[in-house]
Amino acid sequence: MKSITSVLLLLATTLLFSCATNGQINFNKTLDQATKDLNQLGNQIGTGGAKPLTNDEVIRGLREALNVGTNNSTGSASKVDGYYKNPLVFIPFPPEAEKVKNTVENLGMKSQVTEFERSLNRAAEEAAKTAAPVFLDAIKGMSISDGFSILKGADNAATDYLKNKTSNELVAKFTPIIKNAIQKVEVTKYWKPLITAYNKVPLVEKQNPNLEQYVTTRAMDGLFKLIATEEKKIRTDPMAQITDLLKKVFGKK
Repeated sequence: MKSITSVLLLLATTLLFSCATNGQINFNKTLDQATKDLNQLGNQIGTGGAKPLTNDEVIRGLREALNVGTNNSTGSASKVDGYYKNPLVFIPFPPEAEKVKNTVENLGMKSQVTEFERSLNRAAEEAAKTAAPVFLDAIKGMSISDGFSILKGADNAATDYLKNKTSNELVAKFTPIIKNAIQKVEVTKYWKPLITAYNKVPLVEKQNPNLEQYVTTRAMDGLFKLIATEEKKIRTDPMAQITDLLKKVFGKK
């Protein structure tokens, strides 16, 4: 405290001496400069002279944020009804087969359509149980070069970076997971009666979308939406900054 007081006295003395030496005409200029110096000193005192973030802290903070986000997202999505009762990620009847849905509902198969949609979402929920390690492996490979641009980017910048850098690999890893999940929850059992009934209708164009590809794409899109939501919370909500590193990287400066 004694050293701080000495600095303040020195700045005040400098101000008075400058005014006396240079005359009133330089008073405002000198006062402005002294004010800036005092404000800068005050900021240093208030923050304890905190150093700017290093590249290492930024990349570790981003990785930690994505670790938290992916763990929370996969945990939420993998629960029963994690997809089915969440409007943000719900997987509907395949849009390209909308004619199938409308036709079979008109044939009195609305309950079967509901069960089929439920099975699609159950497959995604099942796959989400094994998705976390896939995302974590991708996070470990994140380069430091884009760290600060991601930090200063939009609220979903880290999620977009992860998606753009890893989507092809994730599709390759996620597809067999979805395939097994589709078999486990018996999606085909609910699909076959619908498509069979539809294809028996005269003059209709035969339909049979690739359900594995459809569920894989929608399941991944849903997870990225959830991760983006988690990222935004970490960036903007102090309560979501649950570690000292997250507070330092994303907290208000």
